[in-house]
Amino acid sequence: MAGKPPTTDPVQDAPEVGAPQHSAVGLPAITHALRISQQQMGVKRTALTLLRVNQKNGFDCPGCAWPEGDERHAAEFCENGAKAVAEEATLRRVTPDFFAAHSVADLADRSGYWLGQQGRLTDPMYLDEGADHYVPVSWERAFDIIGEELTALDTPDEAVFYTSGRTSNEAAFLYQLFAREFGTNNLPDCSNMCHESSGSALTETIGIGKGSVLLEDLYKADLIIVAGQNPGTNHPRMLTALEKAKAGGTKIISINPLPEAGLERFKNPQTPRGLAGGGTALTDLFLQVRLGGDQALFRALNRLVLDTDGAVDEGFVREHTHGYEEFARTARAGADWDETLRATGLTRAEIDRALAMILDSKRTIVCWAMGLTQHKHSVPTIKEVVNFLLLRGNIGRPGAGVCPVRGHSNVQGDRTMGIFERPAPAFLDALEKEFGFAPPREHGLDVVHAIRALRDGQAKVFFAMGGNFVSATPDTDVTEAAMRRARLTVHVSTKLNRSHVITGARALILPTLGRTERDRQGGTDQFVTVEDSMGMVHASRGRLEPASPRLLSETAIIARLARRVLGAASATPWEEFEKDYAAIRDRIARVVPGFEDFNAKVARPGGFTLPHAPRDARRFPTATGKANFTAAPVEYPTAPEGRLLLQTLRSHDQYNTTIYGLDDRYRGIKNGRRVVLVHPDDARALGLADGAYADLVSEWTDGSERRAPGFRVVHYPTARGCAAAYYPETNVLIPLDHTADTSNTPAAKSVVVRLEPTPAH
Repeated sequence: MAGKPPTTDPVQDAPEVGAPQHSAVGLPAITHALRISQQQMGVKRTALTLLRVNQKNGFDCPGCAWPEGDERHAAEFCENGAKAVAEEATLRRVTPDFFAAHSVADLADRSGYWLGQQGRLTDPMYLDEGADHYVPVSWERAFDIIGEELTALDTPDEAVFYTSGRTSNEAAFLYQLFAREFGTNNLPDCSNMCHESSGSALTETIGIGKGSVLLEDLYKADLIIVAGQNPGTNHPRMLTALEKAKAGGTKIISINPLPEAGLERFKNPQTPRGLAGGGTALTDLFLQVRLGGDQALFRALNRLVLDTDGAVDEGFVREHTHGYEEFARTARAGADWDETLRATGLTRAEIDRALAMILDSKRTIVCWAMGLTQHKHSVPTIKEVVNFLLLRGNIGRPGAGVCPVRGHSNVQGDRTMGIFERPAPAFLDALEKEFGFAPPREHGLDVVHAIRALRDGQAKVFFAMGGNFVSATPDTDVTEAAMRRARLTVHVSTKLNRSHVITGARALILPTLGRTERDRQGGTDQFVTVEDSMGMVHASRGRLEPASPRLLSETAIIARLARRVLGAASATPWEEFEKDYAAIRDRIARVVPGFEDFNAKVARPGGFTLPHAPRDARRFPTATGKANFTAAPVEYPTAPEGRLLLQTLRSHDQYNTTIYGLDDRYRGIKNGRRVVLVHPDDARALGLADGAYADLVSEWTDGSERRAPGFRVVHYPTARGCAAAYYPETNVLIPLDHTADTSNTPAAKSVVVRLEPTPAH
């Protein structure tokens, strides 16, 4: 039997702290995954469900976007993937009786962990203006309420249509189609908060905002550099790929302010060596960079490559690149070694050792995640990574390239389907030709601009297709106040989260099918498709009976909403799309390049690979027609005396804002989340003993401050001058305007803080 949801909210600010671990996965991961799964799903349901995860005839894991190979293990999932599946396939239910027993004010006082543990939503729920409880509402009335508010707007641009990365390709395509037929490009999505910096940098430098490697490239690489990424928690199946690469002779450099257990040693639970032996040491060189020092590090490496005879691939540079001379001049005239070492926190010997490994490699891949994308200078940092790869011809050949590792399982696919506030004219042209309406051409609102618009009364309806917007965004107090100014907030969700209790004047919760569940439309079982982090598109088929007979699929919700709002004025066959997802894919095939013969391609087991010009043909669709070297000044954050640079991060029992549990096993944290990890020497200099409690106070150049109270200080081997704490608890520290240049991504990885002893302790 599955366990019941907790009735009391556990204390999260009194954790038990032990030593951090130096290896990841192994038997403890299996034990933990199965325990959580059985608590949520029961024994039989656990077995039936987990054996279908990431299989060719199964469903795509609702966790990360790491790809699968052609040959798959029977247990093709990781610990955190199992927890994600268990949360969705849980037997716990949130019924109308639950909402009758809990007012919105009561729910707003609960933690995100407690809310998520209550189970699956079963019925559409409505909060009327001035009411204190959600009440059940019919689907027809729910669509009428949304239609009333949308049609009452002065302009379509007063509506915001947000998307989370779990949405399928089919639903995402319909969602953007509806928004644009309604008349707005206000389509912010979770990419705005994570890999927007990657897309901005890559589009300018190589012509396409996606990674250029496939899974098999990792096995052909001589060197893989993993920068600003923690695969052991955020993309655990990547560790299996790194282990396979190591077995083939690949070297690995890890660049991160924190040592991460998964990159130290991997105990593969699918092998005897991983279960009973010592596992595999993955990292050959660990560079413990200071927060935000990555651009300075790659600039130093580039300068050293330039100064090494024969190190530059001159033929590739001459034939395929633009801007090399200016880049080379800037790199050679850049910061001196004292500044480089100050920015990076590294020694010259460490950088020289990295250089030797780089020069020994003919095929190099650089992987990265949020550690590179969430700084003010993230876009020039990633451009410097591209410079690094271009110098030695490491884009457009097997075993080499750029590898931004995405989080949500279809966040990349959503963007491919047109979920973007700044759509390309060619995409809008194709949409207009296919559907016979003139889509809006003015750019819409990204996440940060959407919050500003809600705050300033310029946006009045907020519609979220999945996600937990309030908890995922920065500047918590400002964001929550902005949401409360809306006329209507709508959330299409599988489970309860904090965004449901921070509402506009009126609010709707619309329950939807999950990936694990059978989607039957028009008398036929349907499937959806997703795109992984490496541009592979494949089918996803749920098999479980829906958590409630009153759930609708995401595509059905969008189609019915469009019929209610657009009415007879729309020539789009929304009813047909609801009943037959193949009809949606036929239209995608005529609008989105690379999806020609979509239905035929996706029928193949394992799906198909989208074209990628730089990878496939060393063709770079940039403004210059070549890959672009760039020359930007080196930037890095600094903190005054007595202050630290703080990064926000996930615990191991967490996926984005979904909290599976209160432990961070690899970092030695148990039963709590309000912790701040500080180097022992820094803590002692600040007079903070291990186990002391401190308020985190962020400081800004305009003189403003923000406070997150009551964090237990944990002495931890971070980079000197740096600290780390979990989000969303620390989102309150990040102002709405603290964003990356160009991409406008919240800069959550470089926040200047002081630590003040908490008075209550």
